[in-house]
Amino acid sequence: MEIRPLRAVEFDASLSLSEYAFQYKVKPEDREERRKSFIPERSWGAFEGGELLAKLMLLPLHLYVQGRPVSMGGIAGVATWPEHRRSGLVRELLATALRRMNEQGQILSCLHPFSIPFYRKFGWEVYTDYKKYTVNIDSFPSKTLVTGNVKRGVKDIELLNGIYHSFAQRYNGMLVRDEEWWRRMVLGEEDHTAVYYAESGQPEGYVLYQVKNKELVIDEFVFLNETARQGLWTYLANHDSMVTQVIFDRVPADDLLPFLLRDPRCKQETVPYFMARIVNAAAFVGDYSFIPPASTSPIRLGLRIEDAAAPWNEGDWLLEVSSEGKGSLTPANPAESGLACDIQTLTAMLLGYKRPREMFACGKLSGPGTDAETLERLIPLSQTALLDFF
Repeated sequence: MEIRPLRAVEFDASLSLSEYAFQYKVKPEDREERRKSFIPERSWGAFEGGELLAKLMLLPLHLYVQGRPVSMGGIAGVATWPEHRRSGLVRELLATALRRMNEQGQILSCLHPFSIPFYRKFGWEVYTDYKKYTVNIDSFPSKTLVTGNVKRGVKDIELLNGIYHSFAQRYNGMLVRDEEWWRRMVLGEEDHTAVYYAESGQPEGYVLYQVKNKELVIDEFVFLNETARQGLWTYLANHDSMVTQVIFDRVPADDLLPFLLRDPRCKQETVPYFMARIVNAAAFVGDYSFIPPASTSPIRLGLRIEDAAAPWNEGDWLLEVSSEGKGSLTPANPAESGLACDIQTLTAMLLGYKRPREMFACGKLSGPGTDAETLERLIPLSQTALLDFF
């Protein structure tokens, strides 16, 4: 078996596998456009005798972590022909992808799992949930007269991305978008847009939505302040003669909308969404901002990391946090006492999805309780979110 990047001439074999695995068919008129946009070096395949047996895509992307872009390898399009499944092909592809990401300095990796237990075996962990609401129109928040105005049909990508950028920096795990991503992955042909402008003329919020079958389907609702939120909700509420309910999908988990409704007893779902894993623990910690300790002396903690899929992370480390909150992770001799966790737990804690205290309580983080409490104080409180899909 050979693991390697695909070649341009293997486009048809790659597309055929995707069509079969994900149960769709590309129209003949769209096939050539796909061929033109095919970037073979972003796809890795498992071959035997020249035949493509399995593949995945490795996308060079960036995520916001603590308000800063971090290099991330996005795993997508994982597919295997049925007769070759359960033969370790995806395991080999993921191992190759991890080595490649580590070589390229991509310190994080994210994916949307077909099976959460499957990808946990290779070090990925759920890092964000989203909410989904179904709200009757008569339960909408009260219409509010606000300063400023809402303009419909604004598709200025630079303007929309400026609002999105300010919003996304509040969360760990939001994708850094560029113009191509907006055109290809965000703005659909059926999407309507509306932008809230403050009285000063500054754009401070937008909504992407569709109106169909008497439903208002909201794809993205992004606001930078409460006035923008109220202005956009009043705009949406003015559709009350056209729709009976709103479906609001992929809402950040810290959203407060139900509390603000006239009747909060709408249908609400919380959905575990994307998974992430730290690719290089030492590099990630070195780029991370901890809460500066109360003392002027650095804090030092022993930390054993389990990561069978990325052996450069596996082993005993010394976690040191300086008086300024700068972190470092250096190899250490096995300690008699210290904290221990797998790479999944470390990822969940540092991204802010779970706290050290709760991971210690459920046994995912082990070691002295005093060390777990110290780690609790060092990791900033934060929220995770992701509005995109790949």
